[in-house]
Amino acid sequence: MTTPTIRTEPEIRFKFAPGDRVGIVAGSGRLPVNVAERLVANGHSPFVAMIRGEADDFSTLTACEHDFIELENFAGLVPMLKRRGVTHVILAGGVDRRPRWQKVRPSLMLLRMLPRAIAALTRGDDGLLSALVKGLEGFGLKVVGAHEVVPDLLAPSGLMTRAAPQKADWADLDAGLEAALAIGRLDIGQGAVSIGGRVIALEGIEGTDCLLARVADMRDHGRLAGRKRGVLVKCCKPGQERRADLPAIGPATVEGAHAAGLAGIGVEAGSSFVLDYGQMVKRADELGLFVIGLTAGERK
Repeated sequence: MTTPTIRTEPEIRFKFAPGDRVGIVAGSGRLPVNVAERLVANGHSPFVAMIRGEADDFSTLTACEHDFIELENFAGLVPMLKRRGVTHVILAGGVDRRPRWQKVRPSLMLLRMLPRAIAALTRGDDGLLSALVKGLEGFGLKVVGAHEVVPDLLAPSGLMTRAAPQKADWADLDAGLEAALAIGRLDIGQGAVSIGGRVIALEGIEGTDCLLARVADMRDHGRLAGRKRGVLVKCCKPGQERRADLPAIGPATVEGAHAAGLAGIGVEAGSSFVLDYGQMVKRADELGLFVIGLTAGERK
């Protein structure tokens, strides 16, 4: 029987110099909280720019020096960070919507950023994130990947749970990984679901939770009748900007996979976050699901 992976908590990989001030641009989910906790534990006093309507009002975030910024006022982010003496920026958490352009506030800063932002919108989410990173660095801010601050949250290689893939599950893992890489190259999404060795659903702009809910609704479809098990696979988009939007799973992903009738989850090792690792593993063990870290391009 394969022994599940045990987590450790390594030091922050990125070495901040004395006098550096770290800013966190916080979207939704647990990742901004995990990043803030690690920075504080390592003696930093981060400033948190919380995206209104996206960032969750966790006590960890509001305990730090913080302010709220509207998504439509993205041009105000740089002045906000500069006023707080921020030198390094971490982009953490999700953003579920695009700015409502009719509510965007005109400013000189916006005029400087707008051409790049409009061009990026035609290139999908990864293009937009790449433009944001380059834009911030163009104003003298160093963008640091969240994975460099909380490397212990990256998925390890190998089995994380008591349950392990059965022989037939490897065909699903293989098919799901190939499909996830394919849609990643097109900047569509990061996940795919495979049942019976066949890919039956791909992640789009709706996100992983909605993908799994869609799969649950498909279980009664005639072409899936009698099909059991199946897997969700998530991986990093080939060539994507790694300092933003790495794929992530957590306890909610396990719950969604179980509700969809899946047997387990495969996630790219070293390039995906596993949030609330202990809780995720505990819930997967309770439900009998396996969670395994895969190497993109690896085949069983």
